[in-house]
Amino acid sequence: MRLPEGPARHLTQVLRLTPGETLRLFNGDGCDRAAQVIEVTRSGATVAVGAVGEAQPEPPLHIHLALGISRGERMDYAIQKAVELGVAAVQPLFTERSMVQLKGERLERRLGHWQGIVIGACEQSGRRRLPDLAPALPLDEWLGLAAPNTLLLDPQAPQALAQWSPPGPEVTLLVGPEGGLSPRERDLAARHGVTGVRLGPRILRAETAPLAAIAVLQALWGDLRA
Repeated sequence: MRLPEGPARHLTQVLRLTPGETLRLFNGDGCDRAAQVIEVTRSGATVAVGAVGEAQPEPPLHIHLALGISRGERMDYAIQKAVELGVAAVQPLFTERSMVQLKGERLERRLGHWQGIVIGACEQSGRRRLPDLAPALPLDEWLGLAAPNTLLLDPQAPQALAQWSPPGPEVTLLVGPEGGLSPRERDLAARHGVTGVRLGPRILRAETAPLAAIAVLQALWGDLRA
């Protein structure tokens, strides 16, 4: 099997594997595959694919992250670390305070860039199930589709995240961009049944808040409990 350009570059330039060495491959379906390097050239790498490993267990809590689009590296960092922490899906959202204007070809390129970050985070963290990266939507449109058990991180909320009742098998976490959601958007989210929760006494950055919340959810009800 001839590896695609990205994995081949990782194999040759990062891992620096040579013919005869072994590795494990994954395609996002929950199982990995044993493999052996056959050939390494300047133009790529060829491997022999062997036995399929056991399926990675489903997590006890599926966390969906709906994230207001932030600028540049902040969005990249939030997506990367959220995947490492175990989110099942990422939904980018256009909000009133999003400072990034994306549409058409530029939006498609950015989605492709984020998809690459998702794959790289899975490789780094050993995840064998690829989280879903949904097409970017305006917040108002997404709220009409939002599932039950949706939480909005809001430093003004009266209830702390750790005080929330156990959510069941799925929870959606809504986080705004720099500056958070506008008052109109918070009111609209409440009218759609979204519950506001706070993390604690400090106001966190847009790229920090979702990661702290995911870690709390995983520790209380997810795969960090053990």
